[in-house]
Amino acid sequence: MVEFETIKAEEVKFGKNNFLEVARKKAKSEEGENEFIAISRGFFLPDGTKRFKKSLAIPDDDAIKDFVSKNVKEL
Repeated sequence: MVEFETIKAEEVKFGKNNFLEVARKKAKSEEGENEFIAISRGFFLPDGTKRFKKSLAIPDDDAIKDFVSKNVKEL
């Protein structure tokens, strides 16, 4: 069984009730732990509860984070 822990998250709201979240997370299992970066899109329910639609996880590797950051800014 894998347990996920959110270490830090930043969120930006857009549109009527949508948000984009960038978070550092940790996956814990019997085999060990693994940190990664998750980029998630979601929306808010009328009661304010968050619902996630889609998510992308990237390794916590400086070269990959630089690649994603650079190319998002250039697009």
